[in-house]
Parts: sequence; C-alpha cells; structure tokens
Amino acid sequence: MRTQPIKIAILAMGGEGGGVLADWIVDMGEANGYLAQTTSVPGVAQRTGATIYYVELYPEAQAEADGARPVLALMPLPGDVDVVLASELMEAGRAVQRGLVTRDRTTLVASTHRVYSIAEKSALGDGRVDSSELQKHAERAAKRFIRFDMAQAAEASGSVISAVLFGALAGAGVLPFSRAQFEATIERGGVGVKPSLKAFGSAYLRAQGEGEGEPETAAAEAPAPAPEPRHPAVRALVDRVQQKFPSPAQQFLLEGVRRLIDYQDLDYAGLYLDRMAAIAALAGDDDGRLLRETARHLALWMSYEDTARVADLKTRSTRFDRVRGEARVQDGQVLAINEYMHPRLQEICETLPAGIGRWLMDSPLPRRLVEHFTQKGRVVQTSSLRGYLMLRTVAACKRWRRSTLRYAEENRRIEEWLARIAGIAPRHPELAIEIAQCQRLVKGYSDTHERGLRNYDTVMAAVQRAGAAIAPATLRELRDAALADEHGSKLQAALARHALA
Repeated sequence: MRTQPIKIAILAMGGEGGGVLADWIVDMGEANGYLAQTTSVPGVAQRTGATIYYVELYPEAQAEADGARPVLALMPLPGDVDVVLASELMEAGRAVQRGLVTRDRTTLVASTHRVYSIAEKSALGDGRVDSSELQKHAERAAKRFIRFDMAQAAEASGSVISAVLFGALAGAGVLPFSRAQFEATIERGGVGVKPSLKAFGSAYLRAQGEGEGEPETAAAEAPAPAPEPRHPAVRALVDRVQQKFPSPAQQFLLEGVRRLIDYQDLDYAGLYLDRMAAIAALAGDDDGRLLRETARHLALWMSYEDTARVADLKTRSTRFDRVRGEARVQDGQVLAINEYMHPRLQEICETLPAGIGRWLMDSPLPRRLVEHFTQKGRVVQTSSLRGYLMLRTVAACKRWRRSTLRYAEENRRIEEWLARIAGIAPRHPELAIEIAQCQRLVKGYSDTHERGLRNYDTVMAAVQRAGAAIAPATLRELRDAALADEHGSKLQAALARHALA
C-alpha cells in the first residue's frame, strides 16, 4: 500500500492566527524530515464562514525511496482528512457538514466557544444554534473529538487561540512529532514565544487528559442573594416585590425593577410593579407561569430602544472597557471608536413631543426638508470629546421620554397587550401565556423594530378575529413563523393554513 500524506484542515476566522498555525505545522514538518505544502481559501467577511487552511505532510525519505516528489493536494476532500482543527464550535459543525470529518479516520480538535454567525445574530427571534447539539453531531462524526473552551484558555495565557490549537494538536498525539519538536517550532517563530508556549502547555495537558470533553450540563448555580439597596426609594420597591408577589416570580420582577430604574427612573419602575400587580390579581394563574412570563416581557417592552437609549448604551464606560478588551489595546495605544448613525425621519419624530412629532410626520414640506438633511448617514467618533458629548446630549433627553411620540405609541401598545392578557387569562390561562410571549416580536431599533411590530400587529389581529377560540399551539406556531422570516411570508402562509388570513 502506498504511503499517504498526512492531511490537516484548519478552519479559523480572521485574527485568530490560522495562517500562523498552518505555518507552524509546515515549519515543524520541514524541520523534521517531511515535505510540506499549505494552501488557504479565504472565508466570506462578517462571520459567514472561516478561512480554510489546508496542510499536507509527506515523509521526505519515502519520496526519495519512491524516486519522485509527491503531488500534494490544494484542498481537503470529503472523507480524506486526518485532522481537522476548528477555532470555534460552529466551524467544527461546518467541517462535519462538508464531510471533512469521518468516523473511521478523523481526529477533530475544536474550541467549544461560540462566535455567532450573521444568520444567528440577525434572526428576529433566538437564532442561535444549540451548542450541545453541535457537540453531539461532532462526537458522532469524528473518530476522536477533543474540545474545550480554547478562547478562554488563550485569554488566560495572554496568547491567541492558534497557540492553544497547536498545543491541543500536540496533545492529541496524532502527528509523528514529539512535544519538544512542537515547542521548538514556536521558539523558531520568535514572536510572542513566552505566552504562546504557556498557551501551548495548558492545551497540551487538556488534550492529554482523560476528560477531554466538557460536561454536558453545568452545576446548578446558587440562587442570587437578595438585593440590599441603600437608597430608601429603591429599598421600598424591593420590599414591595418581596412582600406583595409570590417568590417564584420575584427574581424576574427584581430584574425588571433594576432594568427600568437604569432605563428611566424610580417612578417608571413603580409603574412596572403597578402593572404587574394587576396581572398577579388575575384568576387562573395557579402555577404562576403567566406572572413570570408577563414580568419578563413587560420589562423588555417598557425598556424599548429609542434614540436616547441607544446613545446612552454607546457612551457607557463599560462599553469602552469592553471594546478596549476585545481589541486588546495596550498601554500607550490610542483607540478610536466610530459609530455609524443614520436616523430616519420616523426616529426623529419619535424623539419629539408627541404633538410636534405627529405634526412633522403629517406635514409634507417640513417632512421633505428633514428627509433631505437625513438622506446620508454620518460617522460619530464616540472616543473623541465632540462625538462623546454629542451622544451624551442625546442620552440626556431620556428625562423627557414620557412626553415623546414614541412613548405614547409604545405605551398604548403595552396597555392593549396587558388588557388582552387580562381578558383571556381567567378563561384560558395557557392562551394568555402565549399572548404574553408575543412581545418577543417587538424588539430592536429602526427597521428591525418596524418589521417586528408589523408582524406583531398581524398576529394580534388574528387573535382578535379568532378570540378565545384560537388554540395556544396555533398562536405559538404563528409567533414562531413571524420570528423565522423577517419578510412575513412564513407568517402569511401559517395564517392561511389556519384560515386566519
């Protein structure tokens, strides 16, 4: 039987050192008596696919014995790969889907952390792929599956994930090289040697350990301690939750209070509890599920994203710290953060007092004038004093939020939603829960909010026509259809299927 090359596929995203990892493997092979070749196919931008690096190694002594140099392949073929290295769990899933991972041959080494794809992040609902299912598929597909959170391991060692993958590859023992030969390769690189060796060493031990997989379920977290605020007004709200509402719902209610104080003020959080007290008084909610679901979704709806909220979030110190950490900014380096802002006429009108906002929306000449000046977006550098103060001024407008057109519209919809829940709950509590969960359709900002609201109005119109006769499962199907398709075609198909169009 003819000697076959060692075939290694690396799937890595930009900035993760996939090219460095491929070069390390090539350098190690060439330094230890192997002919090596590497190629790469760049992935699509914006996290729709990783770059594939492909390496083949062939023993130089065997080539001499054969009397000819081998012809090495440029791309991996399904069913013909010995080792697959994936820098992220979805990329491991993509490798399985492409047939690069096979049960009789392939060792799969992958990180279990997730960097969500554009399709996952842009879904109207929760578009995330189940990580546990991804791991199960990969486990079934591979001859051996080595996995752990390599991004966390890289962070802990001050290195990059390529060094962790290199260490896990060494620990897997599937290549004919010793640990010393792997480490010598890193040292020959001469860049970031110390942190790379640290990351390599920890990954090597993880890959060699008996329990190389992560546990399927995490240990149950201890319940969060009861908050003990110092401010007397905040303390009064916490006491109200703890004394007036059943304990299973208190965690949701306390989080809602915290969120709405941060979003607006104490009075707004008090309005939230007033609304929830009316829900708690409804008959038929024996297990408290309606109270919990309404508490969760009402807090989300009352903290809708308007221009003041977006400006506030973009100028928080915690956001600057997070961006600096993600960009790995070193002491002495300058970080510039540019925000692309493109407010539409509707957003401008919604930030104005309700009467003025409606007048502007309905006045042809002033409307066209504003639209002319807002045709093009602009870039605001929030890391500069001017840009920061500009957005902080917008954020400060939250004190007038309850007088704006947006608040009037959202408040009307919230009251209608609560009234619909209250009207259905005594007769059909399960249906009331499904109505409460329809708030999931209303989210986001600008076009995202507009599409979600359109779908929400369509679903609520169907509920209005059908009344209590609509089954909870049917309403759930309509909601899921609305979340599955931003254009609404799946929702219309579901409405037609149930004769509710």
